[in-house]
Order: sequence, then structure tokens, then C-alpha cells
Amino acid sequence: MTGKTNDLISRRKLLGAFAGITMVSATPYYANAAGYLKGAGNIRKVNLRNQRTGESLNTIYWVEGQYIKPALEEINYFMRDWRQNSTRNMDRRNIDLMAAALNLLDTEEPFLVLSGYRTSRTNNMLRSKSRGVAKQSYHVKGMAADLRLGSRSVSQIAKAGISCRSGGVGRYHGSNFVHFDCGPVRTWRG
Repeated sequence: MTGKTNDLISRRKLLGAFAGITMVSATPYYANAAGYLKGAGNIRKVNLRNQRTGESLNTIYWVEGQYIKPALEEINYFMRDWRQNSTRNMDRRNIDLMAAALNLLDTEEPFLVLSGYRTSRTNNMLRSKSRGVAKQSYHVKGMAADLRLGSRSVSQIAKAGISCRSGGVGRYHGSNFVHFDCGPVRTWRG
């Protein structure tokens, strides 16, 4: 065997051992978006950077049909309301949507997260400053994220999200971000 083959086997064994110890049994949410991660394989990951905190997260959170609990906990903390330092379990469907869209965009660049989870207090404060913030925001429910990529346009990111047919996709060209949520399938321009 070559060194490369040994590295692959070791990686597979490591992933298998890690997954076996830390997985949570759950059905993936891809059922409603048939084929939108076609060719993505048996591993799902997110690559994120938080504009406000400067933190980065590049993690595998799903292996061979199972979510990895410690990775989901890292994602929940990463997506926290930084103003209140408050976390919430992020809806896995939105994590899947972000991962799928990033995969479709075929880039190693992380999504820049402008907003993930928001407490009601933060959401109300933002509503007082902007008419574009919804009273019943999916951010408050841990079901939304506002994202940007330096290498892709708002239209490109939105098209990737829309092609997933798995939630709401809002285009905010003036502010240069795209809103993804795992609510009803719909699109809009902000």
C-alpha cells in the first residue's frame, strides 16, 4: 500500500471511531429537498466565520446519516447571539441548507455569518433600528442565518440556496448578504 492509501484508511477509521462514539441518531432533513446535495457523499460539513466575534468554525457535523452531537454543540455556540452571549439549538435543517449551498458554490471560502440566533431582546433592538427585521423572525427560533461570501455575489449565493428547495431565501443586495431560513420555501428581495 502507498502512504496515501494508508492515510485514507487511517482517516476512515478515525472518522468511524469518532462517529461511533459521538453520534446522535436522527433522520437527516434532506428528504424535502431531493437531490440537492447530490454527489456530496456521506459527510456534511460547515465552514463558517463570524464577522462580529472573529471566530471560525470548519467542522464535520454529519457522517453516514448521523448527526454528531459535539459538532452540533459547537455550531450552536458559534451561531449564538453575541450581544447577549446566549445560545440556542440551531435547527438542523438550516445547518443542512447552509452546508448544501456552500457545497453547490464550490468554494473553500467560509460563509461569513452576519447573524445567526438572536434573542427576542436583540431582535427587538434591531427592529427599532431597521424596518427590514421581522417581528416573528426565524432568527429568534434558531432557524435562520444571514450570510455573505467575498468570492460570490448575493445572486450566486441566493441561487444556490433556492436550488436546495428547502426554506426561505432572501436577497439583500444593498447590504450584501443572503438570508437562509428553514421555514416555508419562498424567496424575496430586501
